[in-house]
Amino acid sequence: MIDVEKIRKDFPMYNEHQGLFQGKKLIYLDNSATTFKPYQVIDAINHYYKDITSNVRRGDYSLAHEADVAYENARKKVAKFINADESECIFTSGDTMGLNMISYFALSFLNDGDEIVLSYEEHASNVLPWFKIAKITNAKIKYIPLDEHGKITVENFKSVLSSKTKIVSLATVSNILAHPVPTKELVKLTHSVNAIYIDDGAQAVPHMKYDVKDLDLDFLVFSGHKMLGPTGIGVLYGKRELLEKMDPLFFGGEMNTRFKKDGSFSLEELPWRLEAGTQNIAGALGLAASIDYLENIGFDNIERHEKELKKRAVELLKENKNIIIYNPEDDSPILSFNVKDVFSQDVATYLSSKGIFVRSGNHCSKLINNVLSDEMSVRASFYIYNSLDDVDELSKHLEHAEDFLDAFFL
Repeated sequence: MIDVEKIRKDFPMYNEHQGLFQGKKLIYLDNSATTFKPYQVIDAINHYYKDITSNVRRGDYSLAHEADVAYENARKKVAKFINADESECIFTSGDTMGLNMISYFALSFLNDGDEIVLSYEEHASNVLPWFKIAKITNAKIKYIPLDEHGKITVENFKSVLSSKTKIVSLATVSNILAHPVPTKELVKLTHSVNAIYIDDGAQAVPHMKYDVKDLDLDFLVFSGHKMLGPTGIGVLYGKRELLEKMDPLFFGGEMNTRFKKDGSFSLEELPWRLEAGTQNIAGALGLAASIDYLENIGFDNIERHEKELKKRAVELLKENKNIIIYNPEDDSPILSFNVKDVFSQDVATYLSSKGIFVRSGNHCSKLINNVLSDEMSVRASFYIYNSLDDVDELSKHLEHAEDFLDAFFL
C-alpha cells in the first residue's frame, strides 16, 4: 500500500492544525466532496500570485508572457493526462460548469420527442441541466434500470437505447453506489444510434487513468478540487468536431477576435473561444501540479491502496449487525451505509465528535430514492492519505448503535 505517513507530510491539513479538532486525531473521510491540497499544489498557486501575476492572452510585455506560458503549459499537462489534444481541453470553473456548457450546446440539435438517457444515480449537476433542456425542447428523459446490486449493465442500458436517443450522460462512478459503469461498451452502443456520450468524471478521474481516445468519449468533464487541486477549476474535454459546433455559453474578454457596431463579431480558435473573461489562472497552475503529484504516485498504486481500504471497511462493518451497507460489492473508494434506526446526520455528527469526518444526506443525488429504500445515507470516501487505521477507527466508533442515542439524549 501507499506509505501514508510519508504522503501526509505533504499536506498542511495533517501538519499545521493539531489543535483544531478538540485534540482528536484527524480522520478525513469526505474525499468525494473535496480533497486536501498538498504543498506542491499550494506552491504552484502561490507562484502565480507571488511571481507571475498578469492576465493571460492580453499583454505584450515579458511578465504577461510568463503567465501565458504557465497557463498554456497547464493545458498541455491536462491534455497529456487524459490523452487529448490541447485544443480539445477547455478550462472551466468545475464539473458543473462543463455539464451546463454541454447542455446549452444540446439546444442546437434536440427536438420534440428526442430522448436523453440518465440514471437515478446521477449528481444534481448531471440532472438539473437536462431537466431544463428537456423542458425547453420537449425532449424526453429516460432512466436506465439498475440490477439488484444497483449497477448499470450493458443489457439494462440497451433496454432504454433507441433511435430517438440523442444524449447519454452518465457518471463513470456515481457518488453514492459508486459501481463503475462499463463506459467503453456503453459509448460504442451510444454511437451505434448516432447519439452523443457525456462522461461525468468527477468521481472517476481522480482515481483511475483516463484515455479519452481509447474510450472514444464525445465529452468528459471533471473538477480539480476532487483530485488534490484547487476549487474553482475544472476541465471540459470534447471532440474537436463537436467543440467547433458549440456556441459559447459566456461571451466577453478575449474569446473574440473583433466585433463591430452593427452587432457582427468573430470568435477566437479553440480552445480560447470557449473561455470568456479572465480565467482562474492560478487554479489552472494548481490543477497541473495536482496531476504531477498523482502521476508521481501512480494510478495503479492509488487504485490498489483504495481497494485495500474499501475491503477492510466492508469486512469490519459487515460484522456490525446494526450497519446497512449499500455498496459492498464494488471496490471503489466510496462506502455508503446507514446505522439502523439512526438518522444519517446524527451518525455524522456523532462521528465528528470523535474526529471522524464523513458526509451524510442525499449527497446531491436526489433521485436515489428511486433505487434505495433510504433516501439519506452516510458516506465514507477514501483517498491516498487515508490509512487502515482510519478505517479501524471508523469501525470502532460504529460498533454500538446505542452510542449515538446516548451522545444526543444523555
